[in-house]
Amino acid sequence: MLLPRVLTGIVGIPLLLLLIHWGGMAFALFTAGIAALALYEYGMILGLGGLRTQRWGAVVWGAALALGVAFDGPVPLLLTAAVAAMVGREMFRSQRSLEGLALSLFGVVFLGLTLAHLPLIRDLRPDGEKLTFALFAAVWVMDTAAYAVGKTLGSRKLAETLSPKKTWEGAAAGFAASVLVVLLFRAALFPSGMSAAGALGLGAVIGVCGQLSDLAESMVKRAVGAKDSGALLPGHGGIMDRFDSFILAAPAVYYYMVFFS
Repeated sequence: MLLPRVLTGIVGIPLLLLLIHWGGMAFALFTAGIAALALYEYGMILGLGGLRTQRWGAVVWGAALALGVAFDGPVPLLLTAAVAAMVGREMFRSQRSLEGLALSLFGVVFLGLTLAHLPLIRDLRPDGEKLTFALFAAVWVMDTAAYAVGKTLGSRKLAETLSPKKTWEGAAAGFAASVLVVLLFRAALFPSGMSAAGALGLGAVIGVCGQLSDLAESMVKRAVGAKDSGALLPGHGGIMDRFDSFILAAPAVYYYMVFFS
């Protein structure tokens, strides 16, 4: 499994860095595409678990909501339209399911609305590009550190019913790695634009919310007995698996920078 992971990284990481650098329309469309693919996987794994959802409706409305947020569109109107359209669709299905409707709407918010904060972070002035690079780097290093330390030194389970392999030792290592990466980015890219306390706070926000995001996705998969959300990315699983840490981390980082920076 190592070779597919490496090859995916060789292709995917430079492309992602380029899209972050471009920002604007390119990065917003990329984020909407990630939200749409994640929602498709979400509907697929729920379906495999015997739960019927409005898979394509969730994909369309989640992507629309992501674009609406990115381009400062009428988000309340889009949310209302999504609810109305999906409720109307459920009313005229031959086999109606309030549970399926609720799960579909949850997916739109859980994956469409939250991931839409990535372009908002990129558009923050004057350092949105640097901040986005720092976020992705912190999440990647955090995930790696948590996995490595948890596998080699971990003994105390973090949330065994959600993710049996995660440990408190791994979580602590991931948190520390996130804080360290943000401090290094501050020294290299934000020498005067971010205080040491601000960098510590940002690293802590990513370290906590990124790992909670991972557990939130595990909760969804655990509910239907799924191990991976998909197999679109060789060696990495699905899109939702690869971007799960941003589900809660992206909104948290954006509002942290808006209100406390």
